[in-house]
Amino acid sequence: MNQKHYILIICLFLSGFSLAQKGGKNKLWYDKPAKQWVEALPVGNGRLAAMVFGDPSREKLQLNEGSFWSGGPSRNDNPDGPKVLDSIRYYLFNGNYKRAQVLADKGLTAKTLHGSAYQNIGDFTLDFSNVNDVKNYYRELDIEKAITTTTFTSNGINFKREVFASIPDNVIVIKLSSDKKNALNFTSNFNGELKKNIVAIDSKTLQMDGLSSTLDGIQGQVKFNTLAKFINKGGKTAVLRDGISVSNADEVLILISIATNFTDYKTLNSDEVSKSRKYIEASEQKSFNTLLKNHLASYQEYFKRVDFDLGTSEAAKQPTDIRIKNFATHYDPELISLYYQFGRYLLISSSQPGGQPANLQGIWNNSNKPAWDSKYTININTEMNYWPAEKTNLSEMHEPLIQMVKDLSESGKETAKTMYKSRGWVAHHNTDIWRITGVVDFANAGMWPMGGAWLSQHLWEKYLYNGDKNYLQSIYPILKSAALFYEDFLIEEPTHHWLVVSPSMSPENIPDRHQGSALAAGNTMDNQLMFDLFTKAKKAAEILNIDSDKIPVWNNIISKLPPMKIGRYGQLQEWAEDWDNPKDNHRHVSHLYGLFPSNQINPFTTPELLEASKTVLLHRGDVSTGWSMGWKVNLWAKLLDGNHANKLIKDQLSLVEKDGWGSKGGTYPNLFDAHPPFQIDGNFGCTSGITEMLLQTQNGFIDILPALPDEWKNGKIAGLKTYGGFEISIIWENNKAKEIIIKSNLGGNCRIRIPNEMKLTGNVKLKKAEGKNPNPFFETPEIKEPMISSEAKLNPVEIKESVMYDFPTEAGKTYILKMK
Repeated sequence: MNQKHYILIICLFLSGFSLAQKGGKNKLWYDKPAKQWVEALPVGNGRLAAMVFGDPSREKLQLNEGSFWSGGPSRNDNPDGPKVLDSIRYYLFNGNYKRAQVLADKGLTAKTLHGSAYQNIGDFTLDFSNVNDVKNYYRELDIEKAITTTTFTSNGINFKREVFASIPDNVIVIKLSSDKKNALNFTSNFNGELKKNIVAIDSKTLQMDGLSSTLDGIQGQVKFNTLAKFINKGGKTAVLRDGISVSNADEVLILISIATNFTDYKTLNSDEVSKSRKYIEASEQKSFNTLLKNHLASYQEYFKRVDFDLGTSEAAKQPTDIRIKNFATHYDPELISLYYQFGRYLLISSSQPGGQPANLQGIWNNSNKPAWDSKYTININTEMNYWPAEKTNLSEMHEPLIQMVKDLSESGKETAKTMYKSRGWVAHHNTDIWRITGVVDFANAGMWPMGGAWLSQHLWEKYLYNGDKNYLQSIYPILKSAALFYEDFLIEEPTHHWLVVSPSMSPENIPDRHQGSALAAGNTMDNQLMFDLFTKAKKAAEILNIDSDKIPVWNNIISKLPPMKIGRYGQLQEWAEDWDNPKDNHRHVSHLYGLFPSNQINPFTTPELLEASKTVLLHRGDVSTGWSMGWKVNLWAKLLDGNHANKLIKDQLSLVEKDGWGSKGGTYPNLFDAHPPFQIDGNFGCTSGITEMLLQTQNGFIDILPALPDEWKNGKIAGLKTYGGFEISIIWENNKAKEIIIKSNLGGNCRIRIPNEMKLTGNVKLKKAEGKNPNPFFETPEIKEPMISSEAKLNPVEIKESVMYDFPTEAGKTYILKMK
């Protein structure tokens, strides 16, 4: 190193300016600015969000706030439900599906309100007057630090921009710096379609306020207030007609605060102006280094719980968009671990305790009329957002969804009473921030009264991980109330006298030769959900030693639910009748809920149903919308086929270069899932699926490397969670487990299935597992024998050789297994 370079580095260090290190593990990086929204980089703190574009001459941050939705507190129950329900059921049982749909559209579907839309606050822009002749451009999102950084050289000056959304300080932080004094010159402003006023309060504070829009006749009532505070070192600031200018500054810190008048789903009485100012006033007292320290401590408390490494390759030296484009033909294992951790990053950034759950786009949305209103689609997509929460050690991120279920259990009681004259609570296929529970969209999409049944599974699932009886006591009334609704709503079908859900549908799919109607009774997914709901409500009551009178009632209902059926093509039937078409490639595979996320179908106790599930996946094919491919990664993992699951990941990591609509899913340049357009569930689905390839916990034991692809020959993952409060770390070599570290948080028997023989260090001894696992968190369901068509030919599923051990554990202790 010559003296000139040494002096430059010393000067940069002393000035506090340092260039970002190019690339590296857990970084998305690019050599050009974002031109499209799906090239911009997301930051968020669970309530505030920004998409950072990184344009040297005109920086833009597109802004969101989690409670900014159209409309206001509202309901969408159709009071005509009791008038048509019996007739709809009559027509369904007698095969007149079209007539049933006409009546459902009129008497059950919401008359006007089909849900509110998650909306866009607007843009914050910085226009730089002296930036030209740009060289050495680089931008990144470091997901280990949750910071976006943009660096470039202009006119011989090195510039740097850093952006993060702070969880503890509740502001978006922007730092602008350069390696030359007086080099920062720009103007700034806000803009947004829903703005009312933009004003410079003083030479250092810019404000924009606005109001959400009206939708489906519900007047926009959500007010927002947005502030930008400029704290400059050197130079000066000045008020412009519609913004603020900064001239000749050495460094500028900008704090952005957003607040709304939202209090809860029933109330809009908060003072958005005082809330927004409070965040700014608290944050402006702190230096950038203090804000950064607070941010890193809070964010990394979550992110660093899990580490994942599959190795690296030359491909990792390329920008992220090029890596996605080349992934199918270039060996790039580090892109898989990056994509996995990006899913965890998105969940931390879009779902924080006390806030709203992640919606169809998480928390990032640049439209006031987004696709499907960016609502909560609870026939798969919302649930899918939270599949990674517990297993990837982000239990706190699950809390906003748990709170939403509590809210829905309140609002859904009125729907159950008004529409069906039933006790308990119900939700259909869609909801929003106002917790509507009526039928959204027409019957072919929305007449699915199972949203509450599926969401309730998350309440129980959380208990299996935390083992907290106080928590179970708090959520049991919701499980019980959901079960009460179906006690009233289930009806006996005329052929076998089973209890079935009617009317309903298999989400968003229409059977062939079904008169163009999706409505049916006794659909497979409904039956599976009913089994899970009543089984888990019953188990919760037994654990808590309450409601002993409900146990025989729920046992009786479980005994009268239909069995699963295997049809003439060897497929798990989607409907009560053998209506499946082997050429149907519909994106929903709802009847495979029993395989995943439920555990009614598994390789060890229900092999025929497992094989029939494989047939369904072969019929549907791999290519689909992004979220559907994400679901299929989990399903192939549950089929113990890691190579096929890996193939789906490769399909998912195919570049979709243009934002917009289409029929083929994949991944946008910024790693967002392409439905298309953008839906975040594909990201979360793949993160869950990769976990399932490495660790499963639903089949009565902890399954180590159950679906490891041949390509993932060596690797390590640390910090995953399982049922029963175990925390697992795995190192593997040559596709065999080399070392397993197990921390027991609750104690109890640990039963593990491993691809190869291992030994346990210390005094505790392994013994061969036999019989039922005595650990109560690992109970497996006992389901009815399936009905199998005489024409069915099944697809065998290979189960590789393995060993299964038991050993006792004590709460708080760690156990290490090593390869023999």
